[in-house]
Amino acid sequence: MNKILGEIREKAGNVLMKTLPKRNTPRIMATCGSKGSNLNLCQMISCVGPQVVNGARIPDGFGDRTLPHFQRHSKAPDAKGFVGNAFYDGLTAIEFFFHTISGREGLIDTAVKTANSGYMHRRLMKSMEDLVIKYDGTVRASGDEIIQFRYGDDGLDPMSMDDDKLPVSLGRLYTQVR
Repeated sequence: MNKILGEIREKAGNVLMKTLPKRNTPRIMATCGSKGSNLNLCQMISCVGPQVVNGARIPDGFGDRTLPHFQRHSKAPDAKGFVGNAFYDGLTAIEFFFHTISGREGLIDTAVKTANSGYMHRRLMKSMEDLVIKYDGTVRASGDEIIQFRYGDDGLDPMSMDDDKLPVSLGRLYTQVR
């Protein structure tokens, strides 16, 4: 059902792209790839489309139906979260509610991914906190065992690259050699 409803939204988007003038600014942004996509354009002007939670239609949760406004066990598109209006026209209260349910999943995914990547970053930093770059250019652990013969495999320290024209600050290198 999601596939069929998604195809309906896609067809509406294709009609939209054929009828919008070439100088329409949202169309220009979507076409050139600077911001948004054809899907976003379709949702703004044509139809928002099916709302999905955990890869499926909106689940029944209120006495064998999504909301008390619908018949029990109803599989109708609007009863299972299809948003037929566009943002430009405005959503009905029920469409807005379903869209909010679907949008919340995206927010939660973003928050969880941020927490996971932050924790991974912390673990990486903790595992490397005893590493040091010695004056001979080697990277060594706290027990003085060599981890890498040349820092970053190329010996270039991003912290020391303050020369705008060259990847290595020749003035700083000359000072270090002297």
